[in-house]
Amino acid sequence: MSYLSKRIFALVVLALGALAAGCSTNAPKQTSIPWSRPAGWEGQIPGMGQPSGR
Repeated sequence: MSYLSKRIFALVVLALGALAAGCSTNAPKQTSIPWSRPAGWEGQIPGMGQPSGR
């Protein structure tokens, strides 16, 4: 094998290793955001503030 083909082979192996590793994680998702209900500021006119009855 020539020097150039060895370098190309090493580059391909490194690229495949990087693709196989990816960015996956097994950590559990920890969030305190209640996605089932809207936030207090959603649905309001921008700049008008929060209504006092809420």
